[in-house]
Amino acid sequence: MSMIAAMDLNRTIGIDNQMPWHLPDDLKFFKAKTLGKTVVMGRKTFESLGSRPLPKRRNLVITRNADYQAEGAEVFTSIEQALQSCQGEAEIIIMGGGELYRQMLPYANKLYVTRVQTTVPGDTVFPEWKDDEWQVVEKEWHDKDEKHEYAFDFVVLQKNKRRGWL
Repeated sequence: MSMIAAMDLNRTIGIDNQMPWHLPDDLKFFKAKTLGKTVVMGRKTFESLGSRPLPKRRNLVITRNADYQAEGAEVFTSIEQALQSCQGEAEIIIMGGGELYRQMLPYANKLYVTRVQTTVPGDTVFPEWKDDEWQVVEKEWHDKDEKHEYAFDFVVLQKNKRRGWL
């Protein structure tokens, strides 16, 4: 299972159910990593997308409300149910929000992170991970420019394989 998120230097990912920046290249990165795959999100994240599913992806929405309906998406009342429906899929990507990230980080094996080189006010943060459990496998820097208010980098982290006693 993978996770994808854009965060500032304090791990802030959102404020008032919105992203606190507009970075077109980050949106392209997100699209490239998620297209054709299954994306899993909480209800608030789905609603922040205008209650519309992301095209060309299987959209799973997690909510405690058993009566919730999300046109064009599959709704589950537990992450366990959602993941059971994904058996055999090559990559499942958790895309928010904060509570889902917190619950699922221990089970993730890959992180797609956009690190925005700023600090902004926010009410939602990505949970901390232990650096010694992860290895950077890709990194790409982007300077601030006329389309991007902040510099940022894309970082792909892979969870280290646990070594047992032999």
